Amino acid sequence: MAKVSSVDKELKRRVKAAKGKFSTVKLRNRCSLCGRPRGFFRLFGICRLCLRKSASEGKLPGVNKASW
Repeated sequence: MAKVSSVDKELKRRVKAAKGKFSTVKLRNRCSLCGRPRGFFRLFGICRLCLRKSASEGKLPGVNKASW
């Protein structure tokens, strides 16, 4: 679980970047559920771990586990 402070910092940086006071290149995509900065899926806005958990619980519509 990511620290709340790291998520808050990222939010503050995004606000500054929108105003032009912070570089947009340095911004990091974070999971909306847990705050994890790596393994981020842009389509869903969550990390790979939360994606797998949500998909197996059936919380993501249209996503099913592959079997062949």
